[in-house]
Amino acid sequence: MIKKLCGALLLVSLFLCGCGKKQEITNDTLNAILEKDILTVGVKVDTPPFGYLDKNGQNIGFDVDLARFIAEKLLKDSNKITFVPVNTANRIMKLASGEVDMIAATMSITPQRQIILDFSLPYHVAGQAILVKKNSKITSLSDLENKKVIIVYGSTVEQSLRSNIPNIKILGYKTYPEAYQALKAGKADAMIADDTILLGFTMNDKTLKILPKRYSKEPYALVFRKGEESKELLKTVNMELEEALNNGKIRQLKAKWGIN
Repeated sequence: MIKKLCGALLLVSLFLCGCGKKQEITNDTLNAILEKDILTVGVKVDTPPFGYLDKNGQNIGFDVDLARFIAEKLLKDSNKITFVPVNTANRIMKLASGEVDMIAATMSITPQRQIILDFSLPYHVAGQAILVKKNSKITSLSDLENKKVIIVYGSTVEQSLRSNIPNIKILGYKTYPEAYQALKAGKADAMIADDTILLGFTMNDKTLKILPKRYSKEPYALVFRKGEESKELLKTVNMELEEALNNGKIRQLKAKWGIN
C-alpha cells in the first residue's frame, strides 16, 4: 500500500510539474469558475445513494445534490454545473489534470491524502463495514483470517486490512459494481467498503447483508487541488457547507437519500 501511495504521489507531482503553463493560467480556481460561469465536478456514477445514474442516464445522488447546492451558491444557478464521471482509482488524477474543479465522490479525509489535496469541512462520516452473503457464517473481521476479501483500488481499506489481518487474501477491483458482482459470483468470502456504499447494494439485493460492526471512521469531504489556487474556492465552499450543516440542509439531503 505504501509503495502504491508513493507512486501516486510521484505521478501527481510529475503531472503538475509538466502542466506549469496551465496552472499559471488558472491560478485562482474560484475566479476561473466565475469567468466560465460553470462548475465542473467529478462525481461517481456507480455508487448509490451518493452518485449514480437514473434510468435516463442523469446524474443523481447525495453528492450530486451537494454539488448542485455549491453551484447555486457560487453561480446563483444549480444547473450551471457539468458532471464528469470518476471512480475511486482515477478521481485524484481527474482533479490534478484540471479536468474538474472539485470532487464530490465519497472521498474520505486521510493524512496521506492531505499531503497532495485540500479538503472541505466533512459533510458525512462513514465507517468501513463487511458485506457477505445472507447465509455466511462470517460475523466479524477476525473471521476473515485466510479468507478471500474484495476491496476497490484507491480506497482506504487495504492498508487497515493488511495491518489487522496479515494472512488475509485481498482481491482488488477498479469499481464498486465490479467488486459487488465478484462477491455475488462467489469469487471471495466478503467485501469491505464504507457502509454507505455497501448500503446501495443491499437496498435492492436481499441475498446480501452488512455486518453490524464498523471498523473505522471515514469523514467524507469535497476535494480540491492543493495550494494557493484553491484557497478562495475552499474558503467559500467551507462557509456555505458550515451554514448547510447548521441550518439542517445537509440533514435534509441525507434524509432524501436514506443516509443515516
